[in-house]
Amino acid sequence: MQNDQSPASAPAADPGFKLPGDAASAPAEGPPKLGGAPLEVQPAAAPAATDTSTRDLAIGGTAFLILLVIFFFARNAYVHHMVVRRVAPSSAGSAGWLMFVGLCFLSGAAVLAIVNASKFLTFAVTGPLVAVGLVALVAMLFIGRR
Repeated sequence: MQNDQSPASAPAADPGFKLPGDAASAPAEGPPKLGGAPLEVQPAAAPAATDTSTRDLAIGGTAFLILLVIFFFARNAYVHHMVVRRVAPSSAGSAGWLMFVGLCFLSGAAVLAIVNASKFLTFAVTGPLVAVGLVALVAMLFIGRR
């Protein structure tokens, strides 16, 4: 009834899965064809750097300025915290400014990468910004301990 298959109803050639290297099922030689024309494959190339619109630059600049204001208030809070912990006010002030500079450089790298990653997310642009930011933050930790 359901599984009633007779040899007369079996297909002559099995169109199913074929093992690679099977000579009977090997395709014709030559490049694959799409609609009769040969199919060419281009090597992958790096995407071209796109130009940044003024709207994107304005949004990125505004975000950066907002971050600068936030970092300035964080700097003041950090200096106050260090003075309460009995660190000399001059050392606390220096550590606070180093924190501000470090955060500014790191956020500048992040904003540039978000604005146009294909243009600004390169080692020549992002590397120095991140390096100066990290050096300033490490110096902040050492100066704040005096």
